[in-house]
Amino acid sequence: MALASVNSRALDGISAPDVAVEVHLGNGLPAFSLVGLPEAEVREARDRVRAALNTCGFEFPQRRITANLAPADLPKEGGRFDLPIALGILAASGQIRADALKGLEFAGELSLDGSLRPVRGALAMALAARRAGRTLVLPVESAAEAALAPQAEVLAADSLLQVVAHLVGSQSLAAPVSPDPGKAPEPWPDLAEVRGQGAAKRVLEIAAAGRHSLLMFGPPGSGKSMLAQRLPGLLPPMDEEEALASASVLSLAGGFNASAWGRRPFRSPHHSASPAAMVGGGGSPRPGEISLAHNGLLFLDELPEFDRRVLESLREPLETGVIAVSRVARQVDFPARFQLIAAMNPCPCGFHGDPRGRCRCTPDRIARYRGRLSGPLLDRIDMLIEVAAVESNALHGPASGEPSASVRERVMQAFALQQARQHKPNAWLGAAEIDTHCAAEPAATQLLAKASVKLGLSARGTHRLLRVARTIADLAARPLIGVAEMSEAIQLRRGLPESA
Repeated sequence: MALASVNSRALDGISAPDVAVEVHLGNGLPAFSLVGLPEAEVREARDRVRAALNTCGFEFPQRRITANLAPADLPKEGGRFDLPIALGILAASGQIRADALKGLEFAGELSLDGSLRPVRGALAMALAARRAGRTLVLPVESAAEAALAPQAEVLAADSLLQVVAHLVGSQSLAAPVSPDPGKAPEPWPDLAEVRGQGAAKRVLEIAAAGRHSLLMFGPPGSGKSMLAQRLPGLLPPMDEEEALASASVLSLAGGFNASAWGRRPFRSPHHSASPAAMVGGGGSPRPGEISLAHNGLLFLDELPEFDRRVLESLREPLETGVIAVSRVARQVDFPARFQLIAAMNPCPCGFHGDPRGRCRCTPDRIARYRGRLSGPLLDRIDMLIEVAAVESNALHGPASGEPSASVRERVMQAFALQQARQHKPNAWLGAAEIDTHCAAEPAATQLLAKASVKLGLSARGTHRLLRVARTIADLAARPLIGVAEMSEAIQLRRGLPESA
């Protein structure tokens, strides 16, 4: 009887406990069993590991083998356990020294010929291994991704034979080279391409400066989607911490691309998306759209067409920046600090209020359409603006709008003020921080009190209005919120027009 243990991080979230792969060789009839809640992909490792060991010239023990994927209550999925299971068998059978595995983490899927295939979540694994002070051994493709984690010790291997050669000391594994993004990513569309819509462009600048959520409503073809697609080009660049967090979530979902490193995510799911697709889920929970938009933007076009359960699921992460996905077997917390940008028509046909009288929707139909958006959800949206149809002379005239670069410069100046004052965007300020950082002139405070009563603002709505006013004051480089800034914020908080 022999026993060996090898560590492999089973990261289905940004942080998760280690999974110790313990291989027990016992007497009796030859059998190879996996315990510890393995899913189908993991159970198939028995055949992959057996074939890889035989192909590479190692002896597969003709005794009973039990691989214990501890802890037993954590479901295991994916092919990343192949390499640690194979090494555990080699150590337990005496073909390599067990002490050679100390201080190392392993993850990798084995092909039948012993070569290593990439695995999902390499960057997140590298960050977790760095925190634990361990060296991570990965397939070459995955190791290149993991090399983006600063100060992480990562080694790259092409095959099981290379890993064993490193462990026995005959040939050391090399550190991977960070992936080269290659050509620069395509620039975001320029704001100057949008004809007219001066008021909407101003609101877009405010949203970018304070990372505020925004709902645009207007008839089809008025430019709502065009405006949303140009918002990422106005945002400040991500710092290293933000880039790592966003890339880690994409890595867990299997959608990481080195060319997108440092580029703010822009997610635009179709309105047929399910609640699990939006917030995350599955038997072994994976990140949903709101987590894939972490530190970036989530654009929801045709907002009332989304399932009501999907829309209501946005309420908690809009407040906390985190989504807790709970299943019978486990719970995972995914980051979800996204900026929500949404668009909708004023009525089902889209032409309510058109001067040519094209709308044939009844008041009841319009009320039902807008009623798909609950009050609690609308209360969590910072700004609501009408995007009217563009006049013909503006549409056919020369493009004379301000380019994104000029607007982004003002946005970055306002954002720098927020970072120096509170080290976070205004949209993320807590209740106590609002009292400290959103001071207003007496006349502006009186105006806010009157508006709160007249508009029936909740405490949450009042706080969100103050955050927007603080951003407007930052764009004007004013230390206090004045009447002008408060008035503009109130106008952006008035909500949807009446249904009839």
